Amino acid sequence: MISNKYVDGYIKLYETGKIKLNKERVLLIEYLNKLVLSRDDLYFDEEQINNFKRFTEKWYFPLEPFQMFIAAFAFLFYKENGRNFFRKFLIMMGRGGGKNGLITALTNFFISELHGIPKYNVSIVANSEDQAKTSFMEMYETIEEHEVLEEMFYKTKVEIKNNATKSIVKYRTSNASTKDGLRDGCVIYDEIHQYETNEVVRVFSSGLGKVKNPREFFIGTDGYVREGYLDKMKERANNILEGKELNDSLFPYICKLDNAEEVEDISTWEKANPMFCEPRSDYAEGLFYTVQEEYKDLANDPSNREEFMTKRMNIPEVDLAKSVASWEEIMRTGYEEDGETLRLIPELQHRTAVGGLDFASIKDFASVGLLFKVGEDYIWKTHSFVRKGFIDTVKLKITPKLKEWERKGLLTIVDEPVINIKHIVDWFIEMREIYGVNTIVADTFRLDLVKTALEAEGFVLLYIRNPKAIHSLLAPRVETLFANNHIIFGDNPLMRWFTNNVYVHIKKDGNKEYLKKDEFKRKTDGFQAFIHALWQADNILEEEVDFFLADIKF
Repeated sequence: MISNKYVDGYIKLYETGKIKLNKERVLLIEYLNKLVLSRDDLYFDEEQINNFKRFTEKWYFPLEPFQMFIAAFAFLFYKENGRNFFRKFLIMMGRGGGKNGLITALTNFFISELHGIPKYNVSIVANSEDQAKTSFMEMYETIEEHEVLEEMFYKTKVEIKNNATKSIVKYRTSNASTKDGLRDGCVIYDEIHQYETNEVVRVFSSGLGKVKNPREFFIGTDGYVREGYLDKMKERANNILEGKELNDSLFPYICKLDNAEEVEDISTWEKANPMFCEPRSDYAEGLFYTVQEEYKDLANDPSNREEFMTKRMNIPEVDLAKSVASWEEIMRTGYEEDGETLRLIPELQHRTAVGGLDFASIKDFASVGLLFKVGEDYIWKTHSFVRKGFIDTVKLKITPKLKEWERKGLLTIVDEPVINIKHIVDWFIEMREIYGVNTIVADTFRLDLVKTALEAEGFVLLYIRNPKAIHSLLAPRVETLFANNHIIFGDNPLMRWFTNNVYVHIKKDGNKEYLKKDEFKRKTDGFQAFIHALWQADNILEEEVDFFLADIKF
């Protein structure tokens, strides 16, 4: 058994009911008690922990119990070789919870003589320069205010260097090309909810391992990017906390409400922001008052609820007045988890389908698809064509994912001046050899480009003269289908991306129309093709009727 007074003290606060913890932190304590603190091959470096506390409270601020709890595990080592046990730290909590302050203090300590590791360089990485400079400038200004620190550290507006250890702190944007080969001991990734892929982490983490006791800190609140890097990190954290992964160097400290309804009880807010635990400091008391005022303002400005829940309570809540469906509902269309697809696409061969087609511009995306009905479920089988020149020019953040989705057969990237109509026609011809598809629905915009080619192959084209008019007609039905889990996309992350990119605009007359959240970078073609097919689905599809006689027994 191992122990540390700051760790033991924090756990005791929970066990005696003096603080409230969300599910993830309760599981963290259970995990630590069962699988970490019970070991005899580890030790807390008490000298380092106490030095960090004295350093921080002398030059920065008094440390809260939760901050010392986290910090203690940064100095947990193997007895045999002195290697640090936790190498990665995921720290998530509501805005104002002191994440950056803790990181500033840790970073300054890591490059100091007290830490004692020469050339233990630290990179602070964020999507924007302003965010990356947050902790850096706090450190810079602290050093500037104290003559003693001025003698210990050499500082400029781009780097801070300890004169004794030669350790350097730099801030960097997440553009991988800005990394200039610094041999890091530690990397801080700020506002990780903005990372679409693992590309940034992969590049900066590659510099670790050349200095003793490498560490990575991932900090931020939750955000609006789904299936990005943060979602993968949260999944990894849950696997650790639920005992599915027993050999992982990640320390997950996640603060959030357990459910959205808890926001109505302000005593639960400390689950999302540990600063709100009593007794509160002057800073925490002022922040608590500010957040209460923001919550009261929601009565007059409910449009800000999504931001409040996501950033203050660290629990993303989709505003259903703006989104087609919640992310959970979109995921239920067929997300693959642990090798198991939650919604399997049933056998569809020889079934009747209605085709859907959408392409706003033949210079970027075009989506085709077949809509089937089996029982109460609507099954959407789709494919997209993407022009390489568009990807290269617009520089979509999801470009790495597009290539992965192409490997999965969900799309085709074509290197052409415009998307050749032949791709669309050939896809429908190929599908007709397997399924009963004869009718294709599309809007009239640019339909003349494919009309002749498709009709020449014997397809019937139905035109939607006013697409936005059918949006209002279909909106209640679409919401009901998602809510009742009657839409199946299969394991199709491209279709989930299309759907999550849709903005539901409520007009003054109460009618709804489906628009793009971002006109250029958040494409919705696959969803619009689905809507086109759904418009005529019940007029064309006959439940449980095959167009071939394959199932008739003579």
